[in-house]
Amino acid sequence: MSIPKPRRRVFEYLWREWVRPLAITAAIVLPFKSAIADYNWVPSGSMKPTILEGDVVIVNKLAYDLKVPFTLQRLAAWNDPVKDDIVVFFSPQDGMRLVKRVIGVPGDTIELRDEALYVNGRKLDYTVAPGHPFGREIYEDDEPVVAREAGGGHDHWVMLLPSRSARRSFAPLVVPAGEYFMMGDSRDNSFDSRYFGLVDREQIVGRASRVLVSLDKNRHYLPRLSRSLALLDE
Repeated sequence: MSIPKPRRRVFEYLWREWVRPLAITAAIVLPFKSAIADYNWVPSGSMKPTILEGDVVIVNKLAYDLKVPFTLQRLAAWNDPVKDDIVVFFSPQDGMRLVKRVIGVPGDTIELRDEALYVNGRKLDYTVAPGHPFGREIYEDDEPVVAREAGGGHDHWVMLLPSRSARRSFAPLVVPAGEYFMMGDSRDNSFDSRYFGLVDREQIVGRASRVLVSLDKNRHYLPRLSRSLALLDE
């Protein structure tokens, strides 16, 4: 049974004008997003003050290796994450994509004592910022503590929330080969390696170093223009 000509013309039009262009676009864009560069929406404040809720960060998937599109299988590797890199990875607990900071790399001994990190037996340096150096939307408690953490790799800001219940100490832990210890910059508001354990190298998607766009959920998702294309850790 043949398709009537009017209906056939409709099918031909849809294929020519919609289906084929969309298929070609998907064949190019989806492998690109999977293996080269992607973006990651950040819904929580676990990386404050570095990353805000509503930030969309650019993920460089070629920062460390080249993977087969749509898989975690590596075709080639040229780098490994280093201390203080901000990375996107799959949680070992439930497979969700998370954004955290690399605190410990293979061979490191990591310890936390009363919020202060010790790496290989050496306490990192902390300089507490006077007052509130950031806009009020950064802070989630009445008396937050913001400090500059130095000595791990790249100096960066961390935030402590003394009124919250959190894991502020843990015994020395040696990071084994092929594993990484991750933490959020908002140390008392981050579900990270203190709770779900070490992250396997194969689960790391790429490095985040820049904000693409930022949408303020407290202001009807209006864009924060000052954060567009901003570098992280400046």
